[in-house]
Amino acid sequence: MADIRITQAHSLPPATARAAAQKVADQLATDYGLASNWMGDALHFRRSGVSGKLLVLESKATLEVSLGFLFKAFAPAIEQKALARMRKVFEAAA
Repeated sequence: MADIRITQAHSLPPATARAAAQKVADQLATDYGLASNWMGDALHFRRSGVSGKLLVLESKATLEVSLGFLFKAFAPAIEQKALARMRKVFEAAA
């Protein structure tokens, strides 16, 4: 079960939505040292103590993050930062 789950609505074409998702992943990689890879419509990411995926669908993008014990204390801050980034990237790409 995910510790963080964020859903962001969008009206972007699939290629643009995927590019927006990649921008979110790139920022998470910079901030938290995450490695990511695409598997279909889902961008999976991982590092020690953190794993998750960013699923890009026709009208929404859903970010699910599972945190290890040491990261759980930072869940509110991580969620706030990820939410702000998703809003910014998916709205700017529109």
